[in-house]
Amino acid sequence: MLSRVSAEPPPFVNEPPPRRIDKVVVVLPAYRAAKTLEATVAAVPADFRCEFLLVDDHSPDDTLATAQRLGIRAVRHERNLGYGGNQKTCYRLALEAGADVVVMLHPDYQYDPRVLPAMVEFLRLNICDVVLGSRIRSRREAVGCGMPVWKYLANRFLTIVENVVLGQNLGDFHTGYRAYAREVLERIPWQANSNDFVFDSQFLAQVAFFRFRMSDVPVPCRYFKEASSINFKRSARYGLLTLWTLVQFLLARLGIWRAPIFR
Repeated sequence: MLSRVSAEPPPFVNEPPPRRIDKVVVVLPAYRAAKTLEATVAAVPADFRCEFLLVDDHSPDDTLATAQRLGIRAVRHERNLGYGGNQKTCYRLALEAGADVVVMLHPDYQYDPRVLPAMVEFLRLNICDVVLGSRIRSRREAVGCGMPVWKYLANRFLTIVENVVLGQNLGDFHTGYRAYAREVLERIPWQANSNDFVFDSQFLAQVAFFRFRMSDVPVPCRYFKEASSINFKRSARYGLLTLWTLVQFLLARLGIWRAPIFR
C-alpha cells in the first residue's frame, strides 16, 4: 500500500510562473460566413469569458449583418484583402482592445469551439506561448471527418518538413485554430507577412525563429459545403510558398540573409 507523501512536491524543472490572463479576444476572420457564424459562436462554452471580434473581408453575403445581430463587434474591409490581410486587421484590433490572449477561430464551424478553454489554459499555465488545434490525431480520424485524401497527404508532407526545419514536434502546422499569448503578437513582425494563405506558415516560422514555445491539442473538425477550403491550385501555390518560407528561415538562422519577415 502506497503511503501519502506529506511534503510539498518539488517544482518542475524551469517551471515559469502562471501567466496572468484578464482578457481573451476570439478573432473571427470571416468571408462568406453568414450561414455558419451563429453556430460557431453558440458552440463556445457559455461559461468561458471572452470577447468576440469579427473582421469581414468584404463578403458578398450577410456576414456583417449576422455578426451585428448576434451582438459581436464587427468591422468590414472596404475591399477584399485576403486571408492574411484579414488576420492583420484582427490582431491589430485585438491588441488595441487590450487582449492578453488572442484566439483565432474560423467562423465556418469547421473546428470545434468547445476546445477553446483548454487551449487558453495551456497559455495561462505558461506551458507554452502558442497553442495549435491539431485536426490530425490519426489518419483514419482526419480522413473520416471529410478531409480530402490529397489534402491530408500534402499536410503530412509539409508538417514533417516543417518539424525538421523548425525544430518542433507538432501534429498539424496548417490548422486555422490557434491561440497566441500577447507577447508573441507584440514581438513577431507579422505585419511584413503575406496577405495570402501563406501568412499562417510564415507566422509559425517566425514563432520558431524568435524562440517562442509551441504546442498543440487535438481538436475535432468537420468538412462540409459551407466550410472554407482552398482548391488544389491554390493549395499547390501555398505549399510552394511554405517551402520558400522554410528556406528563408534557414538562411536567417545561419546568418546568410534575413528576409523582412524575420527582422
